[in-house]
Amino acid sequence: MRVQMTSNTARRSVPGFFLVVGVACLTAATAGGHLALGLVTFGILAACSLALVMLGRRSETYQGLTQKEPDERFARIGGLAWAGTGIVLTVGNLSAFIGELASGRSGDPYFWFVAAAAITYIVFVALLSRHT
Repeated sequence: MRVQMTSNTARRSVPGFFLVVGVACLTAATAGGHLALGLVTFGILAACSLALVMLGRRSETYQGLTQKEPDERFARIGGLAWAGTGIVLTVGNLSAFIGELASGRSGDPYFWFVAAAAITYIVFVALLSRHT
């Protein structure tokens, strides 16, 4: 049996995802002995979740982005938002990698994030250039 995703389901799944990640962060931080950090992280993600619920009721843009099949405008907005997110994360990880190297450490976890970003970019360019 196939479950059909409705616009309301999509609008609730994004805030729900934030809450699930918040609970996972709280659990991990608590297990690691950092309850206060876990509570702050959960609070931030819960606030983001609440903001998305409120946007879902009032924002045409949010409603358009969470449609099962968004129109061309909303698909472009979503794609550009993901691209911007990727740039921020890649630059942040690259900066952390360089900082780790400058501090005399290996930069190991950041290296793998930067390498994964570079490889993913190349693969997507290759695949999308063939299919568009």
